[in-house]
Amino acid sequence: MLRLLCTTILCVIHVFTLISNAKGQEFTELEMAHYREKIKSMFYHAYNSYLDHAYPYDELRPLTCDGQDTWGSVSLTLIDALDTLLILGNHTEFQRVATLLQDTVDFDIDVNASVFETNIRVVGGLLSAHLLSKRAGMEVEPGWPCSGPLLRMAEDAARKLLPAFQTPTGMPYGTVNLLRGVNPTETPVTCTAGVGTFILEFSALSRLTGDPVFEDVARKALRSLWKTRSEIGLVGNHIDVLSKKWVAQDAGIGAGVDSYFEYLVKGSIMLQDEELLSMFLEYDKAIKNYTKFDDWYLWVQMHKGTVSMPVFQSLEAFWPGLQSLIGELDSALRTFHNYYTVWRQFGGLPEFYSIPQGYTVDKREGYPLRPELIESAMYLYKATGDHTFLQLGRDAVESIEKITRVPCGYASVKDIRDHKLDNRMESFFLAETIKYLYLLFDPDNFLHNSGLDFELGTGPSEDCVLGAGGYIFNTEAHPLDPAALHCCSRKQEERRELQDILLNLSEPLTEPPVMDPSESIALKPGSRRKAPLLSCPMQPFSARLAVMGQVFTDGT
Repeated sequence: MLRLLCTTILCVIHVFTLISNAKGQEFTELEMAHYREKIKSMFYHAYNSYLDHAYPYDELRPLTCDGQDTWGSVSLTLIDALDTLLILGNHTEFQRVATLLQDTVDFDIDVNASVFETNIRVVGGLLSAHLLSKRAGMEVEPGWPCSGPLLRMAEDAARKLLPAFQTPTGMPYGTVNLLRGVNPTETPVTCTAGVGTFILEFSALSRLTGDPVFEDVARKALRSLWKTRSEIGLVGNHIDVLSKKWVAQDAGIGAGVDSYFEYLVKGSIMLQDEELLSMFLEYDKAIKNYTKFDDWYLWVQMHKGTVSMPVFQSLEAFWPGLQSLIGELDSALRTFHNYYTVWRQFGGLPEFYSIPQGYTVDKREGYPLRPELIESAMYLYKATGDHTFLQLGRDAVESIEKITRVPCGYASVKDIRDHKLDNRMESFFLAETIKYLYLLFDPDNFLHNSGLDFELGTGPSEDCVLGAGGYIFNTEAHPLDPAALHCCSRKQEERRELQDILLNLSEPLTEPPVMDPSESIALKPGSRRKAPLLSCPMQPFSARLAVMGQVFTDGT
């Protein structure tokens, strides 16, 4: 198998060299505009098909032109597509749908829902829509962005998930009933990503609303999961949240694990949190040591590091984009080109691709219109300006149009080899795939803002600068504005400071404590103050920390 693997690697290196040397065509502004309009057309074909044939169900079934509930019976596609409407410039429909959701969606329903999916799609979608509502022309209430109807909806949805975190370890169950909490017979086994993919949405909620419970449970889950890593620094795929025992011990960067690593990096940027970055960097060392093979990432046994699955999973295609966020561009480019060769082979990414065989894996041949390779292309194009990434966007548009378009939307591909279709259009097609495609061809979109454009908060601090860039995308591509979190956090800090002052005024005066010279906050002669690991002193929420995305460390 090793000989076959090496042969495949050499072939990929040859193709990579051809692609790198070719560099491809330079896209003119006219061509960029053409693809923007084409992507808009794709969005509205899918979106209008959902409204005409599937609403108020969660998702569209494009082959039978009807709908189905999949993730909780909350008109999920509307929630997931809401911020995409604004990104495409449709303020009127954003306003209509935001009002419609407030009037029709109720989370007090007797439905079993995925804790992970509800968080990334529903909570994330509502949070993003709330933070973008003023830009969309909606009238915001006094106190925005620290209050608002969409924020209250997001908080309501998140509170329905909190019972899942009531475990001895703090790691959540995978499923919760939105009305009754966790079923007594619920399995305690959940995937790693289902434990570690909450810090963005839950921290945003805590800092916008002032209620620390959400960030607290997300951090507790992260720290509990961190303590379960193996002797060689890896985590497995599924864990028992009651006993902390690993049930599936395959370690990799794909399905079941992916967004855990993503949230450590993005959480460190959004929250300026050194602990999260340190966790990721430790994992990154182990990933490079045990799973990386010539710019592919294999699956290995988490305790021994021996290869268990020499496959590439389509969900792993987010990794080059994540690497760009920490400045590892060379590695990101090589891995991206490996993945791009697979796309060109089939016109899409199969769910599993055998690296030694250079072909799909049995029963894993589908392509459900996933966004991950397009997502990486967007980040890497923003970081490098290389039009090769626009070529991927062009290929994706043409493949999706040619293979998956049907009269009632776009259909998932059941088998990428013969392009047979499946009767499903997941909500992430509108939330992620279309969004990343459009942003790839729209370098002037407000989400790419470099700080030249901004607005002032209307709420607790009139001088809050909002919308100046640095948006952080959650794993469902819902953008969050870190500046809004800072604005509302400052409100909470000022309130606490005022409470402390009032308490101190009510207490009897005492002699001030004598400070030990060794505890002085002043610097000793000749010493230098160390910069924090995460620092961007001139512009704390610069777009460089997100879309181009570099985390600057000491000495850079």
